[in-house]
Amino acid sequence: MSFQSDTSDPLVAKAVELRQAFDRDAVERDKLGGRPTEQIRLLKESGLPSAQIPTRYGGRGASWPSILRAVREFARTDGSLAHLFGYHHLPLNLVLFRGSDVQRERLLRASAAGNFVWGNSGNAMSKTSSGRRIDNGWLINGKRPFSSGSHIADYIQISFENADGERLTAAVPANRQGIVIEDDWDGIGQRQTGSGTVSFHNLEIADDELISSPAVPLTPYTSLTSLLQQSVLLNVFVGSAQGALEEGRAYTATSSRPWIYSGVDKHTDDPWIKRQYGDLYIRTLAATELADKAAHSLDKAFNQGAGLTHEDRGAAAIDIATANVYAGEVGLAVSSEIFEVMGARSATTANGFDRFWRNVRTHTLHNPAEYKKRTLGTWLLTGEFPVPAMYR
Repeated sequence: MSFQSDTSDPLVAKAVELRQAFDRDAVERDKLGGRPTEQIRLLKESGLPSAQIPTRYGGRGASWPSILRAVREFARTDGSLAHLFGYHHLPLNLVLFRGSDVQRERLLRASAAGNFVWGNSGNAMSKTSSGRRIDNGWLINGKRPFSSGSHIADYIQISFENADGERLTAAVPANRQGIVIEDDWDGIGQRQTGSGTVSFHNLEIADDELISSPAVPLTPYTSLTSLLQQSVLLNVFVGSAQGALEEGRAYTATSSRPWIYSGVDKHTDDPWIKRQYGDLYIRTLAATELADKAAHSLDKAFNQGAGLTHEDRGAAAIDIATANVYAGEVGLAVSSEIFEVMGARSATTANGFDRFWRNVRTHTLHNPAEYKKRTLGTWLLTGEFPVPAMYR
């Protein structure tokens, strides 16, 4: 099929190799949920977790197009691992964007040397953990939901509210006493992302583990974290559409039967099936092109560093929002409509084709397209770029 991976990029070539390994038991692991322990071991051995870390801290300084194409590769068979690998970059770059010089040197260099995988328990919508002052630090209690990657993380970003209701964020080892991974994620999709609850029981955080402060305003550059998140999501959607189409095509060519009134002997000779596959391919290819354009826009903004302007950040935000909306719509459509052209016998749990739709559906619910379309419409009508904030 036509979704050729650019294996001239060593990072993408490694991602293709890993995707093939992940594919061997992707359906079974999706049914089981839990922790993809062996797959994370392979990911860490590959060196990909440290690839995007700047070279001055011991990483490879990989570009965002390379990283996001790797996310997309994984999603072609396993949306959970695509999510985990992509979201790993959010807390990692939070340190880069907002950490002190000492924190960047310590945390990024250690992460590069150890190929650490990062997770988070800092959901900003849920103010369900709090901290009180102790000598030289904080004592944290409570819990945080939607803690993606916490179950396989070496390091974890956590958030809590202080007595004044301000949100504070820290980066700590995931195995620190007082952190309990509840393993209670029960989503219909993204079954191995560990996106459930982390609870805190007298967790001690030192002052020098806090990342920046609520008193420090965001700049166009330090607000890029939200665009990284949106970029990861849209590539999970695109990879899922590609994977659904590829697996659907293979099933149709080898196992589907022609409908009794089609007038053809082979299912693939049915003009309806041909037209439907052509339509699904066109939409998936368009989503892929938009995703690539958005990745280059993100890379251009990121590479400007602290000098990034509101206008240049806004231009990247528009490209990413456009790609995100369309990728979500295409991911949902392709992963659902593929069953119509595969036929009734395809809709079994043994085949596992439904995992693509469940994965995309789960993620798109966290990020309503309606509000992105309004943001895009506002920009188109007025020229006004979105104000940096969560999800934009």
